[in-house]
Amino acid sequence: MKKRVLAVTLATVLAAGVLSACASKTETTGADATPETAATEEAATEEAAVESKGTITVAATSVPHAEILEQAKPLLAAKGWDLEVTEFSDYVLPNEVVESGEIDANYFQHQPYLDSFNEEKGTHIVSVAKIHYEPFGIYAGKESDLADISEGAEIAIPNDTTNEARALLLLQDNGLITLNDGVGITATVNDIKDNPKNLKFVELAAEQIARTLPDVAFGIINGNYALEAGLTASEDAIVTETSDSEAAKTYANIVAVKEGNENNEGIQALIEVLKSDEIKQFINDNYQGSVVPFED
Repeated sequence: MKKRVLAVTLATVLAAGVLSACASKTETTGADATPETAATEEAATEEAAVESKGTITVAATSVPHAEILEQAKPLLAAKGWDLEVTEFSDYVLPNEVVESGEIDANYFQHQPYLDSFNEEKGTHIVSVAKIHYEPFGIYAGKESDLADISEGAEIAIPNDTTNEARALLLLQDNGLITLNDGVGITATVNDIKDNPKNLKFVELAAEQIARTLPDVAFGIINGNYALEAGLTASEDAIVTETSDSEAAKTYANIVAVKEGNENNEGIQALIEVLKSDEIKQFINDNYQGSVVPFED
């Protein structure tokens, strides 16, 4: 008898515990739920209510473009769009995959480069919006004083048409060379009129310049490739283009698509997000002046 009484008592206690646990779970979903629980449930409800509109595919170089796009993903998801980013390490393939229709858009280049690419390759890619500006900078290699640069010093510059001109214009602005009148963004080393220090120019693919700094006196580096090398314009560059200059307007980085796709709903949603205050804040907080939001 005593064993039966004990068994009944234990069963009663277990049953009471189960009921208590169920009651506890019920209470957290009722009026006594915590703010955190309520917020989670509300977010889940809102997410379920967002209608899926499809996927936007974008080709981008890794820094800062792909990083910025990663920040855009949740903002686009709230609008019903999935964002798929494919990273590239060069300046050619991102345009080729957009031209072929393999990818919807790209985000890596400025307008002069796109114009030059279209002319040279016969492609039909157009800008949709200017998103940010990356100050072009001169970075120290074997030497660190532009005012006391050595006779015949080597300077690494990008070898693509528009970025080479940009590098030469920056050198001219700092008194190291003089270019022929009117050459502007079409300048090449053949347009150098005066070169009092007999500087030598090492023309390289833009993505290679940062790692060649130990071998040259100075290197002129695109903002994104400087960031990839752990350099920032505000701390490491000797001189840069100013954010309010004509260069900022000319060389703002753009989102580009194949002609005819400019007004696609997904593309317009992407632009709205990339120009939002949230993305501008992310850029300002994370790139220490090496990337600047473009203001229309």
